[in-house]
Amino acid sequence: MVSIVALAGFVAACFLAALTGVRFPPGPWYERLNKPAWRPPNWLFAPVWTVLYVMMAVAGWLVWRQAGFAGAGVALIVYALQLILNAAWTPLFFGLRRPDLGLVDIVLLWLSIVAAIALFFPISVVAALLLVPYLAWVAFAGALNFALWRLNPAVAPLTKTAPRR
Repeated sequence: MVSIVALAGFVAACFLAALTGVRFPPGPWYERLNKPAWRPPNWLFAPVWTVLYVMMAVAGWLVWRQAGFAGAGVALIVYALQLILNAAWTPLFFGLRRPDLGLVDIVLLWLSIVAAIALFFPISVVAALLLVPYLAWVAFAGALNFALWRLNPAVAPLTKTAPRR
C-alpha cells in the first residue's frame, strides 16, 4: 500500500510541474512568433508530455522503491531539481515572453536530466532508461527554443542592440 501511495506521489509531483502550462499557455504572443518549418503541430505537445510525465514518475518511483530516500538521496534531489527546472521553463518562456531565459533554463534542465540518468543507472537501469525519451524530447525542445530565439530577435532581450541616438 505504501508503494502505491508513493507512486501516486511521484505522479502528482510530475503533473504539478506540468501545471505551469495551465497558468502560462502559449496564447496569441506565441502564435505571432516566427517558427521553424520543422516545428511539430501544437496538438502534439500535450500527449507527448503526458506520456513523458508518466514515465518520469515511474522512474522516480522505481528508484525510491529500490533504494529509498536514504539510499537514493542525491539521485532524488537531482530528480526534484529537474522537475523544478521543467516547471520553470513555461513561466520563463510564455509568462515572461523570454525565449532567451527559456533557453538557459532548458540547457540546465537537459543537464539535470543527464545527471539524473547517471545517478539512477546504478540503482535501477529501467528507471534510467525511462528518462531517455524525456532527455531526447528536451533536446528537441531546446533546439526549438533556440530556433525561436534566433528567428525572433525583437522578443529576445539578450540579442537587442543599444538604441541609436
